[in-house]
Amino acid sequence: MTVLHGLLVDLEPLAPAFTDRMHDFWNNESRLWATMGEDGPVTRAEIKRQVEEWAQGRERGYTGVHFMMRAKDGTVIGSIGLNWVNQWHRFAWVGAWIGDQDYWGGGHGSDGLLLVTEYAFQWLDLRRLVLGTMGMNERAQRNVEKCGFRLEARQRKGTVVRGEAIDSLLYGLLREEWPGRAALVKELELPAKAAQRYGEATS
Repeated sequence: MTVLHGLLVDLEPLAPAFTDRMHDFWNNESRLWATMGEDGPVTRAEIKRQVEEWAQGRERGYTGVHFMMRAKDGTVIGSIGLNWVNQWHRFAWVGAWIGDQDYWGGGHGSDGLLLVTEYAFQWLDLRRLVLGTMGMNERAQRNVEKCGFRLEARQRKGTVVRGEAIDSLLYGLLREEWPGRAALVKELELPAKAAQRYGEATS
């Protein structure tokens, strides 16, 4: 699997070196937001087992594509990927997670989402992407909407967060609706954000 190069992040295939970072991410506040309410402790053994299950799943026909998200300063800050790519119906679920809070709100998540969307539509020839988030996660809602996703459904009290039932939201994006990565990179001013954070924007 190739490396996808962005302006603020690069998306790299999952590697064993990511395990320790995953342990950090799965045990801080970011997990609650990324998993729609789950925030119990997770051990390194559980994470290792999860990674092994992904590998075994591919052998059994699992079609997910998962990347580490590495900031341009070299820091692994999260993960992003396509879950259960369905080549017959040509759609997939998007999952994204920035576990390092120092990289929240600076455009890294948008850059990663644009990269994986371009990969899905241009390289995998998918026609539709879907993703879910919590009604209380306004930051995620703003991010996905800026990247072209549209709210398609609201499931009332669809998830439980720390004992409280809240709405869950379903977003979708059709390939013919997407203006393309280049247009959104410009609209979201990602070159300027990259230059401000890292000194020089890259392609």
